[in-house]
Amino acid sequence: MNNKIQVVGIAGSLRAGSYNKRLLKIAQVNLPEGMFLEIRDLAQIPLYNADIEKERVPSAVMALKEIVAKSDGMLIAAPEYNRSIPGVLKNTIDWLSTPAKNSPLPGKPLAIMGAGGRLGTGLSQTHLRQVAIANNMYVMNRPEVMIRYAARQFNDQGELVDEKAIEQIRKLLNSFMQWILQFKE
Repeated sequence: MNNKIQVVGIAGSLRAGSYNKRLLKIAQVNLPEGMFLEIRDLAQIPLYNADIEKERVPSAVMALKEIVAKSDGMLIAAPEYNRSIPGVLKNTIDWLSTPAKNSPLPGKPLAIMGAGGRLGTGLSQTHLRQVAIANNMYVMNRPEVMIRYAARQFNDQGELVDEKAIEQIRKLLNSFMQWILQFKE
C-alpha cells in the first residue's frame, strides 16, 4: 500500500466496549499524515499450545503474523489486569514470538498506550516493555499515554472527552512516526 507508514494496532482486551479498543479508534482519526493504522482483533487467537503449533499454526495466528511482518510498527493499547498485562495480550505475543527464527517481532518498532482504573496502566506498560524487549522489539518509551479513571474519560458514545488525553495520543502518534522512520533508514 503506497509509501505510508503501516502500523498494526491491537488492544489487549476482548470486551466489545473496551476503552483500549476505543483508544485505537481515536488514534485512527488522529494519525499524522503519511501513517495508516490497521486495527486487528484478538478474539480468534487461541490459547498458545506448542503441540498445536507443531501440527498447524491456526489461521488467525498466521494472519496476524503476516500483518505484523508487513507492518512498519505496532501500536498496542492495553488495560492493566492484576497490575500486569492482560492474558490475551501475553498469549498473542507468545504466538507471535514462536518459532523465534520466524517471529515478526524482532526489530519491530512498538508504541504503547492504555486506559485503566485508578492507577492507569503504568505497571502493565512496564511489563509489556519487558516482554517486548525480550523479543528484541524497539520500544518507544516517551511520550506516554496512561489514562486513569477511564470510565470517567469516555462518554456514552465511546468518545474520549478529555482534550489533554487526545493531545497526548496525537503526540504519541507523531513521535511514533519519527521513531519508525529512524529504523526504516
